[in-house]
Amino acid sequence: MTVSSYSFADDITWEKTIDKVSSAIVSIKIDSPKAFDTEWKSSSQATGFVVDEINGIILTNRHVVNPGPVHAEALFFNNEELELEPIYRDPVHDFGFFQYDPSKLKRIKPSALPLVAEGIDIGEDIRVIGNDAGEKLSILSGIIARMDRPAPDYGRGNYNDFNTFYIQAASGTSGGSSGSPVINIHGDVVALNAGGNNSAASSYFLPLHRIKRALSKIANKEPVNRGTLQVEFESLSLDRLKRLGLSESSESIFWDDSNLKGLLVAKKVIKDSPISELLKPGDILLNINETEVRNFIDIAKILDTNVGNSVSIQIERSGQPISFNVIVTNLNEITPSEFITIGGAVVNNFSYQQARHYNRPIEGVYIADPGYIFSRAAIPAGSVITEMNGKSIKDLDEFERNLKDSFNGEILSIRFIRYSDPMNEVLRTIEINDKWYATERCSLNLSNGFWPCAEIKHKPSKKINKNRNVRYFDYKDAKKNKIAPSLVHVNFDLPYPISGIVDKHYYGTGLIVDKERGLILVDRNTVPIALGDVKLTFSGSLEIPGKIEYIHPLHNIVLLSYETDLIANTPVSEAKFNTDAMLEGEETWLIGLKSDHQLYSQKSLISSIDPLMLPPSLSFQDNNIEVINLVNSPDDIYGVLTDENGLVTALWTSFSYRSRGEAYQINRGIGSELIESIVEGFKKRSILYSLELELNYIPLFAARKLGLSDSWIEKFEAMNDSKKRIISIKSVMAGSPVIGIVKPGDIILSINKNLIKSYRDYEVASQSDELVIELWRNNELLEMKVKTSQLEGNGVQDVFFWAGAHIHEPHRALRQRGIENNGVYVAFNNYGSPATRYGLKAGLSIIAVDDIPTPNLDIFKKIVMKKTSNDSIKLNVVSWNGSHSVVTLKLNNKYWPSYEISQEENIWKRNAFL
Repeated sequence: MTVSSYSFADDITWEKTIDKVSSAIVSIKIDSPKAFDTEWKSSSQATGFVVDEINGIILTNRHVVNPGPVHAEALFFNNEELELEPIYRDPVHDFGFFQYDPSKLKRIKPSALPLVAEGIDIGEDIRVIGNDAGEKLSILSGIIARMDRPAPDYGRGNYNDFNTFYIQAASGTSGGSSGSPVINIHGDVVALNAGGNNSAASSYFLPLHRIKRALSKIANKEPVNRGTLQVEFESLSLDRLKRLGLSESSESIFWDDSNLKGLLVAKKVIKDSPISELLKPGDILLNINETEVRNFIDIAKILDTNVGNSVSIQIERSGQPISFNVIVTNLNEITPSEFITIGGAVVNNFSYQQARHYNRPIEGVYIADPGYIFSRAAIPAGSVITEMNGKSIKDLDEFERNLKDSFNGEILSIRFIRYSDPMNEVLRTIEINDKWYATERCSLNLSNGFWPCAEIKHKPSKKINKNRNVRYFDYKDAKKNKIAPSLVHVNFDLPYPISGIVDKHYYGTGLIVDKERGLILVDRNTVPIALGDVKLTFSGSLEIPGKIEYIHPLHNIVLLSYETDLIANTPVSEAKFNTDAMLEGEETWLIGLKSDHQLYSQKSLISSIDPLMLPPSLSFQDNNIEVINLVNSPDDIYGVLTDENGLVTALWTSFSYRSRGEAYQINRGIGSELIESIVEGFKKRSILYSLELELNYIPLFAARKLGLSDSWIEKFEAMNDSKKRIISIKSVMAGSPVIGIVKPGDIILSINKNLIKSYRDYEVASQSDELVIELWRNNELLEMKVKTSQLEGNGVQDVFFWAGAHIHEPHRALRQRGIENNGVYVAFNNYGSPATRYGLKAGLSIIAVDDIPTPNLDIFKKIVMKKTSNDSIKLNVVSWNGSHSVVTLKLNNKYWPSYEISQEENIWKRNAFL
């Protein structure tokens, strides 16, 4: 009975304590718009709590405040919401401070929670109060289990705290509880929640000693000095110290101090640091400036008050005392506070945090985000640039000087080390190009926490050398010699995901079809859209830029061009076609280029010629086409099929598709008759017409079941087609001129009195602005006059970047899915942006802004450009399946300014919006 009464009274006390502290706890929404140092761009939620109500200071974790650019808002207990400014993030330990304007709180006056650094012990009952797993307020109980746990390890390359003990409790916390206060029953904050281990139901709390010091200095408007020896220490117990050779005289301090648990031992020393030649891993630290050092609190106090000064250090190495002096490094100076963005990439000075992971000196430029410029050169995130064009790169200043000396279009060599192999350097090249992205240097403004940027100008472009020839290898096989000079290796790089295309780097094989005009044929899985950069490689020896001339709206074909004088007298040849129909079982030769530019040849057989059938997609999808299948064809070769005389009978291409969220591709052949007609149509600037229908084949017996008369059956049988089939309408595209006139299931019999027995017949017969078609529907012959659509081969011509989303006019693939050209299409949303934060997802169409219709991109731009930062906006959206909903968001023009990229006279230009 006594125990029950005590438990009940204890619960009542905790309820009162929680009521008292709740008003000080805030839910924090964090958007990190740029990758920086150890952190990636993201949108997340966390917790903080007021520690200074006069100055509006909120304590949370370092990984919440973020070492780089951040936009944050606090939701107070009564649902008032205020914007936050980051005012401090510790260089090492997992704490930081936001600040709000207390005068803007209208209906709540939170009281600061007291920080009590010594108010906790093993076995003590605590509560963690915070925004747990996205909830506004969640209360988790726990019991302190350990006071001297090593800092949790979040993995190599990620942020990790060190040189501090953590407090461990038996309590399970999760994502949004980062930054929660750990309180005792008196309502005192005794630690800061910083991490958890869900599998072990353990939580890790940061002690408050350094936090209290930093808060005091910030409140007094003093700089928060932080010193370091550039050494990671660990605390070892007596038994382990003795194995390191601890002398008897040093061992005696344990007997003099029964509370002493261990001593600090050097675990890792940063290369080339001031202390690197003096201190070695395994050295036992005894005192600094003749002051005994027994734990992490002792060493932090000494170093933080001696920044830039020389200190005397006494250590013991294998039982031998050693003394030396060393300068204390300013920790803030080796913590990055600037970055350069170039080609969509983000680079910053190599940090102390990462130097520990890589076991390298604190020098070089770290690639936090490879963006467009480095990813197209296969230089990954986490790489460290050590050299550019043969010049050593120690920091951002040297990196910027090299950028200013470079010109647009220049190729620069980059020497770097990779995260996966930090011991060995790699050399690759990048191309300087400010067509898609601005080049800027951005620095942290300590007064407001913002990162203003200054543009970095490159030198004007230089003219490319046009006197380069390459030769082709003389093969013994005549077919190879005939085809090789017609094949070109094509690389395509996509700077921005649009039109349902998300992959950024493509390669394939192009076929020269007109050497005088420099025309090259390639598939749409190599060059999927018009926005991007094309590189053409001849004979594996000469790379030049290419230009996108025409993207076929119906089929998997793109026409490229190049300046013919860029290859001088290189003996290229244009392909010669054999347009005779190919037959199943016929011999053919597959000749193409491998990924390493080497020629590949294989004799094969045509296994079948079948209709192409792919799953529905929100990106381009070929249909109404029959493709060639080979026996045992390779998966990674693209090129041509030839006859025994080396004439091209088909283009061997790659068709992409997505299924259950995964990307796939298949290789099939497109017959030369279709290829040649597309090339000739482009040369003549012929108009391409279409009824905008998706078709399928049905066998004649199925047509009989649908009531097709015997007379019509006999007409098709008389055509002596072994496949005994006829064309039926599978679906009508949204926006088709025949919507409401034809229906799925209708059988197409003739167009302009020509019998339609194949997809190709249908396409050829449709090339007029007006057609007479005969259909069979419901046991009845219907004859009607219909209009066709004129199709263009340009694709998306204007992309608007707003609130972190890529927005453009609806692309044709949407209409293939039956989606009307209604509003503007959201092609992509970037991590850490308002679009991601508020759920403006890729695949949605915006049909109205604040209830004002947005039927096209121009109207959408005019409406949203009147909005400013922090404006709340209502968007009426519709998904691909016609479901209507509303998205509300708040703008952040500081980190996500609006701009557009549009094509003018076949040249893409980037324009900023003020």
